[in-house]
Amino acid sequence: MDPRKLFVDERHAAFCVFCGNPPVTREHAASRVLLDDPLPDDLPLVGSCHRCNNSFSLDEEYIACLIDCVLAGSTEPDSISRPKVRAALQHSPSLAARIAACRSNEASGGIMWRPEEDRVRSVIIKLARGHVAHQYGEPQLDEPSRVTILPLVVMTDEQREAFEAVPECPGWPEIGSRAFVNLSVGGDRTYDPESGWNVLQMRRYRYLVAQPVEVEFRVVLSEYLAAEVVW
Repeated sequence: MDPRKLFVDERHAAFCVFCGNPPVTREHAASRVLLDDPLPDDLPLVGSCHRCNNSFSLDEEYIACLIDCVLAGSTEPDSISRPKVRAALQHSPSLAARIAACRSNEASGGIMWRPEEDRVRSVIIKLARGHVAHQYGEPQLDEPSRVTILPLVVMTDEQREAFEAVPECPGWPEIGSRAFVNLSVGGDRTYDPESGWNVLQMRRYRYLVAQPVEVEFRVVLSEYLAAEVVW
């Protein structure tokens, strides 16, 4: 068997990796709005139905704009450095107002952001399902057993160390999966051997997928928002 070729169970390809319906199109596992142009070559693609391909767009735009507004401390488009986010806020004043409603000034003089958690959680789980299916060739359609979303800056040193560490996986991934090919032949071009993470875009998007016992997905967006999803 050619170790460079994928031999995944074709029955798993009969499902949209996000909902289980028949896939009629392809979706990027990493939302493009979370990345800068020019986009990286060979972005991971997974099978998707039309509804899932379209239904996450507004939430993905929301989280992309939210992160940059938090980093800038403002929802004013002129304060935003990312062209995609600046254009989205200019195009949709209602989106800017919605994010601004999350912002409050604390008595201490600081700023507190209280985002729409359901929208953020929806996008994080979507990313997790896409990357896990891409790596292991098997959709994770059940509800995750754990979803943790937290800015890196509020983690303790111990939390940060545990989050950054790549889980040790006993044994090998399923033969024929992309995870197996990466391990036996060499990692994807995005794989950083020093950190053990896949870096799709420096300081914009990095992730890892592992299966020590449970299936684990971790992602860091704009070196600010960290998330972990476990099945």
